[in-house]
Amino acid sequence: MSDQITTDDLTVAGRHGELVVRSWVPAAPRSVVLIAHGYGEHGGRYDHVARRLAADGAAVYAPDHHAHGRSAGEPALVESFDDLAVDLGTVRDTVAGRHPGLPVVVVGHSLGGLIVTRHLQLGADLPRGVVLSGPFVAGNPQIEPLVEMDPLPEVPIDPAVLSRDPAVGEAYVADPLVYHGPFKRPTLRAVFAAVQAVAGGPAFGDVPVLWVHGDEDALSPADLVEPVVGRLAGNDLRSHRYPGARHEVFNETNRDEVIGVLAAFVAEVTA
Repeated sequence: MSDQITTDDLTVAGRHGELVVRSWVPAAPRSVVLIAHGYGEHGGRYDHVARRLAADGAAVYAPDHHAHGRSAGEPALVESFDDLAVDLGTVRDTVAGRHPGLPVVVVGHSLGGLIVTRHLQLGADLPRGVVLSGPFVAGNPQIEPLVEMDPLPEVPIDPAVLSRDPAVGEAYVADPLVYHGPFKRPTLRAVFAAVQAVAGGPAFGDVPVLWVHGDEDALSPADLVEPVVGRLAGNDLRSHRYPGARHEVFNETNRDEVIGVLAAFVAEVTA
């Protein structure tokens, strides 16, 4: 394990403006992990995950998606999630240029899982492994009707749905880089258009897939997601559903267990 981790930011030109990409790089990286965060948040919320992976020898990169965190765009306004999937490919190419020849694992949480899925469905080279955490690939029948309501109800994400650990919700509410406003109609339309595209798109092919999900996930219900992930993944799917856990399994009360599963998967598939 490495205790020399360099953290810095780089900027990448996305389809709709500059993207800020955080990095955690050990002295002699043996692999690369790219983390795609979820709706309304930013890559900095994965610092604890990135530091664990970097300590094990992975160079970790987490872009703030367009319209999120410190990247360009009106906060939480996304017209196309395929554009974000293309951006992820641009970041991936940039990172590969920094670490030529190193095996890559792509991690997507929530809407980041949707972005990773579209990234692969749009023809990206297969990484060494794919990790989907609470991926929003099956939609949510309680959220989708909001798209056609006029006026659009103001229902921001309740921090209580994120984790059983109240400190997680408190930090989320206090984080100035998290978007705390209501959903925007174009973003909702883009989300569910991407969910439909996933349903009609190809499977991942022959790549190991790790799926981690909380059984009490109210935002992306596990029972809806399971058959979608089962179709997308090939013959090497590792599924971990955590009883009692909510949406953010990397921030749950059993986070060390979940991050340990992630670290072991990364180590195995990049060995």
